[in-house]
Amino acid sequence: MATILKWFAVLSVLVWCFSCRDVDHRESVEKAPVYKEKYRPQFHFSPRENWMNNPNGMVFHEGEYHLFYQYYPDSTIWGPMHWGHAVSSDLARWEHLPIALYPDEIGYIFSGCVVVDQNNTSGFGVNGPPLVAIFTQSLRDEDGKSQVQSLAYSNDKGRTWTKYDSNPVLDEDLRAFRGPKVFWHEATKKWIMSIVASPSRDDLTPDRVHIYSSKKLKNWTFESAFGEKYGAHAGKWECPDLFQLKVKNTRETKWVLIVSINPRGPYGGSGTQYFIGDFDGKTFSCDAHPDDTYWLDYGRDNHAGVTWSGIPESDGRRLFIGWMSNWDYAQLVPTERWRGAMTIPRELGLYFHDDKYYLTQKPARELSSLRTEEVKLEPKMVTKRYDLLKDVRNKNGLYEVILKFRRPEKNSVKIWYSKDIYSFLAFGAVPQKNRIYVNRGNSGVVSFHEKFGNPRWASTFTNPDTINLHAFIDKSSIELFSDQGMSVMSDLFFPAETFDNLMLYADNNEIELLEGSVYVLNSIWQKSKQ
Repeated sequence: MATILKWFAVLSVLVWCFSCRDVDHRESVEKAPVYKEKYRPQFHFSPRENWMNNPNGMVFHEGEYHLFYQYYPDSTIWGPMHWGHAVSSDLARWEHLPIALYPDEIGYIFSGCVVVDQNNTSGFGVNGPPLVAIFTQSLRDEDGKSQVQSLAYSNDKGRTWTKYDSNPVLDEDLRAFRGPKVFWHEATKKWIMSIVASPSRDDLTPDRVHIYSSKKLKNWTFESAFGEKYGAHAGKWECPDLFQLKVKNTRETKWVLIVSINPRGPYGGSGTQYFIGDFDGKTFSCDAHPDDTYWLDYGRDNHAGVTWSGIPESDGRRLFIGWMSNWDYAQLVPTERWRGAMTIPRELGLYFHDDKYYLTQKPARELSSLRTEEVKLEPKMVTKRYDLLKDVRNKNGLYEVILKFRRPEKNSVKIWYSKDIYSFLAFGAVPQKNRIYVNRGNSGVVSFHEKFGNPRWASTFTNPDTINLHAFIDKSSIELFSDQGMSVMSDLFFPAETFDNLMLYADNNEIELLEGSVYVLNSIWQKSKQ
């Protein structure tokens, strides 16, 4: 009976895949999307319709930033995974492209990466370096099949893809073995893969990172494992990414390993942790104590993020994007035609403070191209409240907010983005506790999940004299940066009506605003055919 059920599951996927091809999704791509829905992000990437989760395969190639993503084209809840696809020339405005990869007899198309095979080590290239995708294929957990790694390649700038005819290329007979992220390691002249794995075949909780090497992308050799005794382990590890960064204001470089986890992030549900250390081409060694956990984001809505490959050395940045949702409620959020969005693209860095290394994030500089009108805030001693928008309002509620305060001895910095005193998103800083915070408990629709409205905070470390807040506010999200980018919070919210007030409150105590600006932002879809 078990064998019959197994073959029935495979046959079901095959029938479903061929039926997908009968329905031409390219025709669907040509339909005009509705980017004016109530909660639709206006400067964050979201699919035209239906379900999206993890970012995949981000690569820069011939002037284009590629963004692939986990996609189910037939529903607004998770289903058989495809790779959706979009490209951008500026990290701000995106062009939707047809679905890149479809499920097949091996399984659904789970998370993975894309590399530029500059030396054509794979042999897939025709008249130039090919793009090579390395991704997990999987059926549902209950089917009992192992998760395996497969290849596909493109010779036309990622517009069409051919799956390798000898897939899968890596099978360790593990049911939880997924999320490959690959890069070229120049010192050893090999490709290096980081991937999460479980300790045994039928354990469905991956809790460590395996590292493999390959000369041609087609055959992989196990090198080492990391993480059994490091970091948070109360949930499944996902989507690893290993890369090198320079430490700010030094000549030192360190290696960073990002690993997402679900559940049991910093406030429950999904989250992303990171480790800093060294890598010798075979083994990653972590500098931190095994019991220490470092979180990339202390909001509830930044998960499974990874970085772009192929960024030219002349640029030198490490660019990151994450899925802006949480598995606690991702399939319950009150959107209609679509579910899922990405964070804004971010530049990653390293900062050494108080004998520890910290990963830093700041908004990608290209996002400044979205700015239109600026509200320049003059220095002011605020005793009650201060209208940060003055006489400027944006009907879409799209703002970038940059504020610098003298650190108050007693008072908190409290900002309400609101419709009225009953409906608001609160964010700010509590200097006495060295925290920034976001509270969406009164922000509108919160009842779809019991913990959605709970407040959150992030610790701050470095500046005893000033408080800096940098926020990006879209129709249904806020991303808050502080403390040189070491403290970051990303959170969704769903207001009953578009908020049009942004007020700083002093609660009858003095708060000194040293400088600030509020920028009205353009929608990325306003002048687009998308």
